[in-house]
Amino acid sequence: MKRTVRTLAAALATCMMLAGCAGGGDTAPEPAPGATGGDAEGALVIYSGRNERLVAPVLEQLEAAVGRDVEVQYAGTAELAAKLMEEGDRSPADVFFSQDAGALGALKKADMLATLEDSTLEGVEEAYIDPDKKWVATSGRARVVVYNTETGAAGADLTSVDDLLNPEFRGQIGYAPTNASFQSFVTALRVAKGEDGAKQWLEDFKALEPRSYANNNAALEAVERGEVGLGLINHYYWYRFAQDKDAADVKSALTYFPASDPAGLINVAGAGVLSTSQRPEAAQKAVEFLVSPEAQEYFAKDTAEYPVRADVEPAYDLAPLDVSADGNIDLNDLDSLDQTQAMLQAVGMI
Repeated sequence: MKRTVRTLAAALATCMMLAGCAGGGDTAPEPAPGATGGDAEGALVIYSGRNERLVAPVLEQLEAAVGRDVEVQYAGTAELAAKLMEEGDRSPADVFFSQDAGALGALKKADMLATLEDSTLEGVEEAYIDPDKKWVATSGRARVVVYNTETGAAGADLTSVDDLLNPEFRGQIGYAPTNASFQSFVTALRVAKGEDGAKQWLEDFKALEPRSYANNNAALEAVERGEVGLGLINHYYWYRFAQDKDAADVKSALTYFPASDPAGLINVAGAGVLSTSQRPEAAQKAVEFLVSPEAQEYFAKDTAEYPVRADVEPAYDLAPLDVSADGNIDLNDLDSLDQTQAMLQAVGMI
């Protein structure tokens, strides 16, 4: 897969070492129930790095599809991935539902994900499936610039990440430096420009006095108010904001960048079955449901994300994505979030 991510956060790296040291000794672990046939009793446990407000409705539908009770633990994706590393084969989790592909790649490297069955993946576009079938994307999203159609109209003419360094944007760009999606963008910037080039870009960007916000929604709202002319966000925040409003009441629009440009980075949410799951059959059914037409319609309509099936269309007028096109940024290279955070700290942006 062109875009399989293997990003390791610093916390994950530490916990991988802990997981490697934990549970040693000479006693072999008991085989999972799936190895001898059948699932253990009890509720299916999902660790969800996706926000409860966004995905609770679809996970409620998942319970009926699985045919047993489902318990969901919500937290940040990196936090849950680190927790899984610490828990090792003691983890109660059956499925990991990740906000981004990086954490899934980390668990795959640690040999903590089971192979997904072909029936689980049926109907999913090949570009959204890990080549080793250890995890599958459940939805896609693109980095965009949102601009105020009056005060930030020049945002409509942007074509590359370097266009954001125009002096006319001094004090007029909103961004969320602690947000995972912004930090993934910076990692892509490091891949595209190299360490020195990325650091120079960040220094030049900071010199323009951009406005820092807590999250993407806050940056979008600032653009709508005219507090800043431009904002760096993921596409679906704007579509969810605008869906129930009259066109006259929306003061902003989006600019999409080529997927080959760091400013147009495409990332995915995804899911995998834990290799230590005590309910592997139910876990496979859970992942199968997340990529089913029913769930994909939910992601398309309710969260305004890109579906991963060719037979489900985006529910909004989203720019088309070619996730397997040559020249796109290869997310396999985004394996150094800790270095990205160190660079942001060195520049004084976090």
